[in-house]
Amino acid sequence: MRLLTRIFKPAIAITALSMAMLAQAASYSAVAEDDSGAVATVNALATQAGMNALAKGGNAIDAAVAAALTLGVVDSHNSGIGGGLFAVVHWADGRIEAIDGREMAPAAAHRDMYLRNGEADGELSVTGPLAIGVPGSVAVFEYMLKQGGKLSYADALLPAADIAEQGFAIDNIYARRLTSKQKTISQFPASAQVLLAADGEPWPVGHKLVQKDLAQTYRAIAKEGSAHFYKGDFAKKLAAWMKISGGLITEQDMANYQMKLRQPVVSQYRDYTVVGFPPPSSGGVHVAQILNTLERFDLAALSDTDRYHVIAEAMKLAFADRAYWLGDPDFVNVPKGLIDKAYGKTLSSKISLDKALAVTTHGTPPRAEYDLFGKHTTHIATADKAGNWVAITTTVNTTFGSKVIIPGTGVVMNNQMDDFSAQPGVPNIYGLVGTEANSIQPGKRPLSSMSPTIVLKGEKPIMTIGAAGGPTIITQVVLGLINHLDLNKPLYEAIAMPRIHHQWQPENLYVEKTMPPAIRSGLEAKGHSTKTLWPYGSTQTIAVDSKGQFTSVAEPRLKERNKAQ
Repeated sequence: MRLLTRIFKPAIAITALSMAMLAQAASYSAVAEDDSGAVATVNALATQAGMNALAKGGNAIDAAVAAALTLGVVDSHNSGIGGGLFAVVHWADGRIEAIDGREMAPAAAHRDMYLRNGEADGELSVTGPLAIGVPGSVAVFEYMLKQGGKLSYADALLPAADIAEQGFAIDNIYARRLTSKQKTISQFPASAQVLLAADGEPWPVGHKLVQKDLAQTYRAIAKEGSAHFYKGDFAKKLAAWMKISGGLITEQDMANYQMKLRQPVVSQYRDYTVVGFPPPSSGGVHVAQILNTLERFDLAALSDTDRYHVIAEAMKLAFADRAYWLGDPDFVNVPKGLIDKAYGKTLSSKISLDKALAVTTHGTPPRAEYDLFGKHTTHIATADKAGNWVAITTTVNTTFGSKVIIPGTGVVMNNQMDDFSAQPGVPNIYGLVGTEANSIQPGKRPLSSMSPTIVLKGEKPIMTIGAAGGPTIITQVVLGLINHLDLNKPLYEAIAMPRIHHQWQPENLYVEKTMPPAIRSGLEAKGHSTKTLWPYGSTQTIAVDSKGQFTSVAEPRLKERNKAQ
């Protein structure tokens, strides 16, 4: 795809990549020609939107919002204004905020709403009206632009509205997602009208997808602000559809939505300060916990097998704690001791280099009773020379969310209610188990694995990173940080290296297909039960070197995934 090469340059040196990979990198990640800013997303049009915002005189805040809104048009199987987000923002004045735009359960939601004959019906929390939580992205975008952007909401929205109105050619990834969800999309006429052909078949690769209703919604928000979405015509159309479809969200639920400013999770890892997102994200807590557990190991000095082994053990211990302790801090007690250095040492002491640990239950961090946190997915990374650094992870949850497009709006709605524990102990669609801490309550926000992260050295930000991929988000971020900060790998190589993932339950170590066989055999010899995963996840990251030069990297695996099949 042709990009505005005069506005930005490829993010990675030609010597590090083949020309084919360089073309991919230039599409999804970019650095301004004058090195004034950088953007990384999963889509070339979204990256271009972010870079165009910089070229208009905007900053990293404007670029992040413009990219996110464009993703809602061209990448709606992953994210959009019908979903939610977590953002970690380092403002130019040095302040750091964690902005919670997570979806909320409607007022009529209740703990047992998905139980049928005493058993959880998983389909109800994944597809259709009961799967939808009150979305939060629109409120956060408006807040960010008002707080630190240089451009208007209209500047961010209208270019995306133009793409929706004029259409864009869908790629292989989008087409395959449509094919995979054709049956459920067809259950909802407004969704089928946009996403499927008249004969009910999914649109093929190259089809020009036009979304006139979505363009109209974007233009209305550009004119009226978030009030259109939460108190105006969109809220009315959503509530009307819910009423006739058996859903729970009302106009009052929409009007009552509030984004929240949370206290970021701040931890030290070696010479770095790592800033993550607090509950209801489990990401910031468990990225910090895993790093604390690993800090006593000289990871660079270990063999590849031993390094992957101890990382897997730390992941396993953290996910056992996640299942028990984590939930919305406005409703449940989430102990700050999970990120305590002493607790990390306690967990670390359990790890042997020789043998995989059997983890049967969660740990108990210090001060668990009283020292508490205050009560498919895509990631966007942006940065600028003024000191604005942004990490946004945004989602509608699974592919095309609930599969519902609200008639007359073009907006794909989330299925974030599945991130609650529909029945404590019963796995959700990602195989994650939870307890009462993540049960459904009115106004509560479901637990998330989203892990937007900013790394500082001294007082200066040097890296922003985040990922998509359900619970693997946490482990992708950990691996990216270790590979770059500990192993000193160039940013692209740090993200491209083979991945592992362990989430405690099920008791498997997931190993990427690209992992060298000798390393996998070594892990199995230590007692790990390995399962193969095809190249997975999607990490976006930006770093700055000691000379102040940006490097921007989008997920290297995207190129392979977008090949015709």
